[in-house]
Amino acid sequence: MQINGSEILVKCLLEQGVDTIFGYPGGAVLNIYDALYKHQNEIKHYLTSHEQGAAHAADGYARSTGKVGVCLATSGPGATNLVTGIATAYMDSVPLVAITGNVAVSLLGKDSFQEIDIAGVTMPITKHNFIVKDVNKLADTIRKAFYIAKSGRPGPVLVDITKDVTAAVAEYIPQKPYPIERDHDSITVEDLEKAAELINSAKKPFVYCGGGTVISEASDEVVKFVKKIDAPVTSTAMSLGIVPADMPNYTGMIGMHGTVTSNKIANECDLFIALGARFSDRVATSFAKFAPNARILHIDIDPAEIDKNIVSSSSVIGDVKTVLERLNFMLESKNNSEWMAHIKEYKEKYPLKYEDDGTLKPQFIMQKINEICGGEEIIVTEVGQHQMWACQFIECKYPRHFITSGGLGTMGYGLGAAIGAKVGNPNKVVFNIAGDGCFYMNHIEMATAVANEVPIIEVVINNHVLGMVRQWQDFFYDGRYSNTNLDKATDFVKLGEAYKANTFNVTKPEEVEPAIRAAIESGKTSLIICEIDRDEKVFPMIPAGQSVEGMITFDDYTE
Repeated sequence: MQINGSEILVKCLLEQGVDTIFGYPGGAVLNIYDALYKHQNEIKHYLTSHEQGAAHAADGYARSTGKVGVCLATSGPGATNLVTGIATAYMDSVPLVAITGNVAVSLLGKDSFQEIDIAGVTMPITKHNFIVKDVNKLADTIRKAFYIAKSGRPGPVLVDITKDVTAAVAEYIPQKPYPIERDHDSITVEDLEKAAELINSAKKPFVYCGGGTVISEASDEVVKFVKKIDAPVTSTAMSLGIVPADMPNYTGMIGMHGTVTSNKIANECDLFIALGARFSDRVATSFAKFAPNARILHIDIDPAEIDKNIVSSSSVIGDVKTVLERLNFMLESKNNSEWMAHIKEYKEKYPLKYEDDGTLKPQFIMQKINEICGGEEIIVTEVGQHQMWACQFIECKYPRHFITSGGLGTMGYGLGAAIGAKVGNPNKVVFNIAGDGCFYMNHIEMATAVANEVPIIEVVINNHVLGMVRQWQDFFYDGRYSNTNLDKATDFVKLGEAYKANTFNVTKPEEVEPAIRAAIESGKTSLIICEIDRDEKVFPMIPAGQSVEGMITFDDYTE
């Protein structure tokens, strides 16, 4: 079958099961958009307000569904506007294919209008990237891009296509997608036996789950593993919901803003078992003093992560789900009653706290969302204090139901990602938890949600400051609030109304539940503005570079 490059691209997308694309047109991709027009009944294109929103939407779609997200942009500034979204996906191992147009081959390297070497720009932030200059290589390149994005440790792949390739004609032969198989070859019997020996001999084991457990779809195996070895289990922000929050073994998030219990038992355990995690500095706030009494067992699909931040006593390289399936078969059932009783005492002694003084509190808002939705909702967040309050006070029941930028920490990520998550999960209630600083960065995507009838619920925790930066300025810069006050004249309520979103202004605790219920029942894009005090803090907090001994708790601050 002889068809042009744009038709070949669309045919290959359909081969891969793609039915959703987020993007923004331009001159270099006009041929592609013409092909999408002809296939609009097979592939739904969502026109975002900005290309960065398209990349974040594809990311949110991928994280919430487990499928590969796809975004599309034109050459030059269109392509560079994807960069932050690509980097966000790269840091969190999200399967993403970003397709960009470029000038014709004859114009490359001549500073042509809207020309950029986007392959060179994105080389450090993609799993792989391609530039296609020959239409005969286009189909195989697209197929490879999807395979690379999804296989092994997932990540973003960029495919840059010159405009003449999108118009040139070539033979298209349909193919089935390359099969994705779990990594088995790197898992050795010797490594498994060493791991089992460590686990069986441990008296105070502690299980630490990272984002890899979610990517691997290993929730059932993790729960079985934790129960079999009778151990407490913690999560990062990337793996919230990998075990149900109400599971007795669960101790809450670990790290800089993790629970007192999780951080203290990391100091006391004799075996620290890392599953699909990379020991980020937001978890191991002091590499030198982290888990000082423990041997480290590290299980990860990426050998580059082993001993990168924390030196392990033993490791298993491979897909976490597969490794746990084998370990669960090999391990003895254990009874660590004394250790688990100690954990229970800690959880009772050190609950998450905030001051309930009758004013509107962000923690209360998170609890209300959780109470109303019963953990069935999908939570997306921006980055800042509101993100940490959501991590702490929203009790996740399922993996892929809490979506946040954990590695890059991208302010402005959440609204686009929430749109993608809702598109991928139309029957789920999807919230984006934002701060006013993040909302200033991305509120233009409210227009995208409304225009495309994507009924997300945007909750803006409005404290009129860059809250997390201000908190650091308060603690470590003697209250010199340099450029963190956001006392702008913008009326968020009128802004929401201008976007034609259902808009609510909440200033009192009793107004929270009616606003949330009304937003859910409306079935429309909604904006809930929640006015809180600018001096609200996130506790606990371990200052950067310090160990658990330097933790600041709510009680420490209020004494």
